[in-house]
Amino acid sequence: MASIRLEGLRFHGYHGVFEEEARFGAPFVVDLVLEADLPETDDLAATVDYARVYARVAAVVTGTRYRLIEALAHRIARDALAEEPLVRAVTVRVHKPHAPLPGVVGDVVVEVRHAR
Repeated sequence: MASIRLEGLRFHGYHGVFEEEARFGAPFVVDLVLEADLPETDDLAATVDYARVYARVAAVVTGTRYRLIEALAHRIARDALAEEPLVRAVTVRVHKPHAPLPGVVGDVVVEVRHAR
C-alpha cells in the first residue's frame, strides 16, 4: 500500500459556532493522506484521481457550513472513501489558523482517520 498526500489545500469557509464566523468566514486549510494500492502502470484510470478529490474537498469546504471543524473533517473523509473506490483509508486534517480564541494561537487542527 502507498499514500497520496494532498497538503495545504486552502479555502475560504464559513465554519464555526459564532455568528461572525458565519457572516465573514475565514481561511481553512485541509491536508489529506489517501492510502491505496497504487498501480505500476502509467494510467490515470488505474489510480486515485486527486484532481477529483481536490474538487470534492473544495465543494464541501466552501459549499456547506459546519459549526464544528470535527464534523467537516469527518464529511471530507467519508466523501473520499465513497467517491474513490481504490482508497482503503484516509486521514484528514482540517486547520483553522484564525480560530477565535482569547490568546495567541498558531493553529487549531482536527485530524480524523477513516478506513474501509
